[in-house]
Amino acid sequence: MRRREFITFLGAAAAWPLTVRAQQAAMPVIGFLGSESPNQFAGRLRAFRQGLNEAGFVDGRNVAIEYRWAESQYDRLPTLAVDLVRRQVTVVVATTTPAVLTAKAATTTIPIVFLTGSDPVEVGLVASLRRPSSNMTGVANLSVELGSKQLELLHELVPSATVVGLLVNPTNRILAESLSRGLQAAGHAISQPISIVSAGTERDIDTTFAGLVQQGVGALVVGNDPFFNSRPDQLVALAAHYKVPAIYPYREFTVAGGLMSYGSSLADAYRQVGIYTGRILKGEKPADLPIQQSTKVELVINLKTAKVLELTVPLSLLTRADELIE
Repeated sequence: MRRREFITFLGAAAAWPLTVRAQQAAMPVIGFLGSESPNQFAGRLRAFRQGLNEAGFVDGRNVAIEYRWAESQYDRLPTLAVDLVRRQVTVVVATTTPAVLTAKAATTTIPIVFLTGSDPVEVGLVASLRRPSSNMTGVANLSVELGSKQLELLHELVPSATVVGLLVNPTNRILAESLSRGLQAAGHAISQPISIVSAGTERDIDTTFAGLVQQGVGALVVGNDPFFNSRPDQLVALAAHYKVPAIYPYREFTVAGGLMSYGSSLADAYRQVGIYTGRILKGEKPADLPIQQSTKVELVINLKTAKVLELTVPLSLLTRADELIE
């Protein structure tokens, strides 16, 4: 090799790591802000990454994901959100109403893709479902809207319950109030008394379940709240201990031993969030992406738990169930 060629080769070799680092620095970064713990998120994150893949993005190859988890301590969310903004992530993904509201307060410029169980217009996230007109878009999971159906299913399975309880999280005030109004209206329509019970900590959950029998609660609707959704094992175990028939918002509870669940498919919702995140990474603006509504719902019944509770599942429920756990 000639001397000039050798020097050129050395120069190119020295520049190569700088080029690689520049390419790596240019990789877009997703800031994922979660209210809960990653322990319960494995399946949901797989669905989210599947949506990203469908949009042409693979974690670690052409996009990076920075996760921030509040571990159900909502007061940590502002610090975590500010950290992502300072990190100058390309897009923020927020997957619960408290996380979304915090992300909205933290930035008006970085695109935000959300998943919420609340009405995005009612809670002030966007101006319109068709034209968000902001830096935010995402998926609205059916939640409050399903309360009347959950009550109907529970009443059909446990007709002897004179009082049905609704468990809400008082620290998530907006959602708790929406769930309470919705179920009380549904109860009034069928002359079913509703008792609102609350729990904002793990200890509160234990105390609340211990007092259900004293309050005459014969069946329970567990509200769709991030705090409860991250504790299926605790809630299911307490319901079994106190022999309280309960309906839950997601399939994960029934798989863990809960009696029955009726709610949106989390896998489908997280996949949609992943797709929207990919579209924004490709250059689309949140304001041009209408809010998607996750309408895929599933009814799951655990027949083993029904037997333990000495409940006979009527044929009308058996034939409507999307899944029976035996």
